[in-house]
Amino acid sequence: MKIEQKPSFKKVYKKLHKNQLEKVDDAIREIAKNPLLGEEKHGNLTSVFVYKFDCINQQYLLAYQWSEEYRLLLLVGVHENFYKKLNH
Repeated sequence: MKIEQKPSFKKVYKKLHKNQLEKVDDAIREIAKNPLLGEEKHGNLTSVFVYKFDCINQQYLLAYQWSEEYRLLLLVGVHENFYKKLNH
């Protein structure tokens, strides 16, 4: 299976601290194994899933799309303005 990253995901990912990167990498491994862990969104975000996880005592969200062949990582971050950024 192929894991791809959108530029919006890469931009945030490269700014994370080492301990945050470990938690995000764990979340990516989890959705790679079971893409149905995230909640499917509706409306403008149909076919987008969001997985919520703990990242150093703060809830982070990981938005992605998936098929059997790939996982496309769209965005990662805290809830504040997350969906606004995801729509752009």
